Amino acid sequence: MKLVTFTESHRRRIGIVEGDRVCDLAAAAPSLPQSMIAFLRSGDGALQEARQALAKSPRWIDLSNVRLEAPVPHPGKVLAIGLNYADHVKEGGRPLPEHQIWFAKQATCIVGPGAGIEIPIVSDKIDYEAELCVVIGKRCRNVPRARAMEVIAGYMCGNDVSVRDWQARTPTMMMGKGFDTHGPTGPWIVTPDEIADPQALAISCTVNGTVLQQATTAEMIFGIAAQIEHLTAAFTLEPGDVLFTGTPAGVGTYRNPPVRLKAGDKVVVEIEKVGRLENHCVAGSGETRIA
Repeated sequence: MKLVTFTESHRRRIGIVEGDRVCDLAAAAPSLPQSMIAFLRSGDGALQEARQALAKSPRWIDLSNVRLEAPVPHPGKVLAIGLNYADHVKEGGRPLPEHQIWFAKQATCIVGPGAGIEIPIVSDKIDYEAELCVVIGKRCRNVPRARAMEVIAGYMCGNDVSVRDWQARTPTMMMGKGFDTHGPTGPWIVTPDEIADPQALAISCTVNGTVLQQATTAEMIFGIAAQIEHLTAAFTLEPGDVLFTGTPAGVGTYRNPPVRLKAGDKVVVEIEKVGRLENHCVAGSGETRIA
């Protein structure tokens, strides 16, 4: 299944995409939660009820009549692994990491397909990073590698947008990786039954139609199961948490000359069997906002 969060008639809810239409689960299965994290927390029973709803002549809406949001609009945790593709490590002139290198992105960085990536007024060194994202589906701790796939709700395309000068200022990388709008995800969550091997997917990124990253997830240094084993040795992962699993070679900062994202650019991340995530870059604002 392709699970989505969408807005139609000024109301946000969840659904299932098939072809060019979306099943409105609020109508097809009104007893189910209408937010993605609550749905995932409801476990396998909710997934089964959603599948059954598809067979009951549900209400279908054309995708052209809805706005797709980030599948998990407000994740509890957004975690990303650095230096996880060998060619990416090589292009930066670094040694292969001995241990996994993780950092946190801020939940407010998350936006959906079609949303603008803000080019902030404080930097012009903005970079793209195509990544496969994992959505956690079960609360878990101390998960051995052999059982890691049991806790995955599904997969999304992601773009770990990076403000390179801010990233380099501190070893945690948190500031340069957590700007608002710098975590596009989507367009949907593809459930694991549709992806036989998440470590064998083509992944690419184009900017204004030019292919700048092209690889496969087989090139990860630390695979997804190893990532989950490592993280849950330290802390609990919960339904709706999002993991960015690393980016391949071809990022803008290591190109000659460097490629920097700017307002007006179109960035597309495509992952085989997962989908296509398209976002445009827009000029950021220095406007003070106090609610």
